[in-house]
Amino acid sequence: MTEDFAAVLWALGMGAWLIIRQPYRVKARKTKVVNDRRSLLERTTLGLCIVGLVAIPALHLLTGVFSFANYGWSPVQGWLGAAVMISFLVLFYLSHKHLARNWSVTLEIRQDHKLVDHGVYSRIRHPMYTSFWLWGLSQALLIPNWIAGFAGLASVALLYFSRVTKEEAMMRAQFGADYDAYCARTGRLVPRF
Repeated sequence: MTEDFAAVLWALGMGAWLIIRQPYRVKARKTKVVNDRRSLLERTTLGLCIVGLVAIPALHLLTGVFSFANYGWSPVQGWLGAAVMISFLVLFYLSHKHLARNWSVTLEIRQDHKLVDHGVYSRIRHPMYTSFWLWGLSQALLIPNWIAGFAGLASVALLYFSRVTKEEAMMRAQFGADYDAYCARTGRLVPRF
């Protein structure tokens, strides 16, 4: 694998991300929000996540602006990045599929919201965050640049650590003991067996 091919794979991954998310975004808009806990911090970290996962790497790949931060390339690194990218996309798709109408890009409870504990959610409470960590890792592997490659992981870390406890508190308030029992049998980011 070459660096150029790895860059194309990264771009194809971004296209697949948009294609997977779009139908769920449309469906989500049709379901009434009954509890909205969006904040300026959350909106900011979501925006920074898009900057780190999409804008900075795209800017670098299109213009070479961060070329001073390039590091040595390995084809093995590229193939590993491709495998991680595929894992990200599969988990991202399954997360959306199993959440269905319960999905929201922000901290919201929708009308008739259900506690989803089947599919990938039967073992992992936050598979969508896991997929985002994989996305950031694949970017770091596919783009051999200390800034553009690692901007995704940094932005995912910012989003995750500023949001996951708030999201779990919201779910606990909505589902009570059922959510506590769910937490006891699932891992936060990796499966609990």
